Amino acid sequence: MAVYTHVSAEALGQLLARYDVGDLVSSKGIAEGVENSNYLVDTDRARFILTLYEKRVDAGDLPFFLALLDHLADRRLPVPRALRARDGTQVQQVAGRPACLIEYLPGVSLSHPTPAQARSAGLALGQMHKAVADFAPTRPNTLGADSWAPLFTRCGRDLDAIDPALHDMLAEGLDATLPAWPTDGDRCTIHADLFPDNVLMLGDAVAGVIDFYFACTDLRLYDLAVTHTSWSFDATGTTCDLAVGSALLEGYAASYGLSPAERQLLPILCMGACLRFALTRAWDWLNTPANALVTRKDPLAYTRRLAFYRAAGAAPFA
Repeated sequence: MAVYTHVSAEALGQLLARYDVGDLVSSKGIAEGVENSNYLVDTDRARFILTLYEKRVDAGDLPFFLALLDHLADRRLPVPRALRARDGTQVQQVAGRPACLIEYLPGVSLSHPTPAQARSAGLALGQMHKAVADFAPTRPNTLGADSWAPLFTRCGRDLDAIDPALHDMLAEGLDATLPAWPTDGDRCTIHADLFPDNVLMLGDAVAGVIDFYFACTDLRLYDLAVTHTSWSFDATGTTCDLAVGSALLEGYAASYGLSPAERQLLPILCMGACLRFALTRAWDWLNTPANALVTRKDPLAYTRRLAFYRAAGAAPFA
C-alpha cells in the first residue's frame, strides 16, 4: 500500500455518495507498500479501505482480481470484498484513477511472526489453494520467471548505484535458477505476494488475507515459495528463522498436503522468488517518484535471501 495519487475530501465525499455507507468522517493515506494508492476511510457507520490502482495494475485485470475476492469470500475465507455501489458497480473513477472501496478487516500485520502464526499462515494458504480449484478465470503471471531476465536487462548497470555488487549478484542468481526452473507441475490461481504484511492476525489466528493484486495463474508451489521467503527472515534478509519456515510448511502440509517430491522443488522455487522480489524492488528503487508517499523496499534484503537458499539447498525443507 502507498499513496501516489492524492484524493481531496470533496472527491472522497462524492465517491461515498455512490454507496450506502454513510458520510465521511476522516481519511488517512497509508504509506506502506509500493503498488497502489490506499486510504483508510472512516464514515459515521464503518471503516473502509479506498484503493486507487496505479501504473503497475492494469485496469483490465480488475475483473479477475475482484471475481477472485468474491469467490474466496463466498467460500468463507477471510478476504475483503470490493463493495458494490448503488448501481451495482465495483470499480469507480477517483482522481483520474480506477478505484474500489473495500471492506475493512480487523487484525494486525506482523513484523516478527512466531512459529504458531506462521503455521496459521500456511494453513490459510493451503485453504486458499483448495478454494480456487473451481475458480475458472485465469491471468498470466506478468512477473513470472519469463520476465526476470528482461527486467534485469532494463535495470542494467544502474543496479550498481544501489550496491556495487548488485548487478553481478543478480546475474549469477539468474544463471543458477532459470535453467533449473520447473516447466510443469500443478498450476492454479496463486496470491503471489503473501508477505506477513498481507496477512492480518488476531493472536495466532489469521483474521484476513489482503492485497491480491499480483494474483495470477502459476505453479502452486511457487506461491508457497514466495511465502517461505517472506515469512522466514527478518526484514533485512540477514537472519533466517528456521522454526518459522518449518511451521509454515507444516501448516500448508496440514491443509493441502506436501509430498517429499514437492519439498525437493522448493529450493529452486525459493531462489526464483528471491530473484523476482530483488528485481522488482530494484526497479522501484530506481524509478519511484521523489514526491511519492511510499516506503521503498530494499532489494538487498532479497539478494541475501537468495544467497541463503543457494547455500542451504534442501535443508530448510526437509
